[in-house]
Amino acid sequence: MHQNNKTLSDGERAKRLQLLRTPNVGPMTYAQLMSRFSGDIDAVLDALPNLTTRAGKHRDFKLPSLSIIEREIDKAHKIGARFIAYDEADYPLPLNALTPPPPMICVRGKMEAFLKPGIAIVGARNASAAGRKLTRDISHELAKSGYTIVSGLARGIDGEAHAAALQTGHTIAVLAGGVDAIYPPEHAKLYDAILERGAIVSESPLGYIATAKDFPKRNRIITGLSMAVLVAEAALRSGSLISARVALEQGREVLAIPGSPLDERTRGSNGLLRQGAWLVENAEDVIAALENSIPPMLAEPEAPTFETLSMIDVSLSTIQSLTMALSPTPTHIDELVRVVRAPLREVNAALTELELDGIAQTHAGGYVSTVIE
Repeated sequence: MHQNNKTLSDGERAKRLQLLRTPNVGPMTYAQLMSRFSGDIDAVLDALPNLTTRAGKHRDFKLPSLSIIEREIDKAHKIGARFIAYDEADYPLPLNALTPPPPMICVRGKMEAFLKPGIAIVGARNASAAGRKLTRDISHELAKSGYTIVSGLARGIDGEAHAAALQTGHTIAVLAGGVDAIYPPEHAKLYDAILERGAIVSESPLGYIATAKDFPKRNRIITGLSMAVLVAEAALRSGSLISARVALEQGREVLAIPGSPLDERTRGSNGLLRQGAWLVENAEDVIAALENSIPPMLAEPEAPTFETLSMIDVSLSTIQSLTMALSPTPTHIDELVRVVRAPLREVNAALTELELDGIAQTHAGGYVSTVIE
């Protein structure tokens, strides 16, 4: 968490959440908008309707009403949850090392769970008995050694990791749905136990039921809260492999438990080992791997700054050229700058408008594509 003592006013918090609850506004678009308008949330909200009318779709645009946002904040307070912005004192320091950080998270439970270094444990929902036992043993010992275990509350490996960590320490569950949306339902007791000795985290609105598109942002927070990601069991097309890739992009260590080549559930994790992931058989192996790495969250990141971009004239021709240059295949931003022949800052500002209008979407590593409907 930060060393400063900044706390947003209720009004500022509600307006920022109003921006985040606007369709097509994710962390990247949020960061670009706040940068473009020097961090002035009122200026962003005032300009938003006009920014969505120049990209060609001319959709009816409407901000979510402030009263709806205030009801969500009130509902959060009633269940003991709170919204924390990325520039506030209680925002988890590891997340602020991401580019861009999640603009605001909803947290329920014990904030002390964020004070210890995190280790993510992820893997198969249909995990083997051996994979479950190894996960329990490793999670139990890591929590006992002072690490917070981070996972996604899913069936299989996630549930085993959370439950074992609670026996000796803390755990954090990151949800794709709202912080109050317990899934799977059979983990209701585990959810309640985590509230007592850990924390529940989400970017999604309260009451929201997750769909497949919501899991990448959940995985980004799981890996972002952690020094390292341990893949216990993963098939070749497992979402855990996506988490491993995201972890590498974030500068985190990737570790994997070896499995039988005859078991389809371990082909993905065995593949990670062939690609250079740390081989792990017990908690001591995890700790040894961490001692040989420099976790990115140990250094306090610089306070967020907002360049004054509002004076940049984003021409209609740039927006049109960028629209023509985009395709369903992700293209790197540097290539788009070359094709469009406009300054990077203007291209970024134009991309913001295209994202708001549901035409473009950004991907990890600086890639952009059209939205496939």
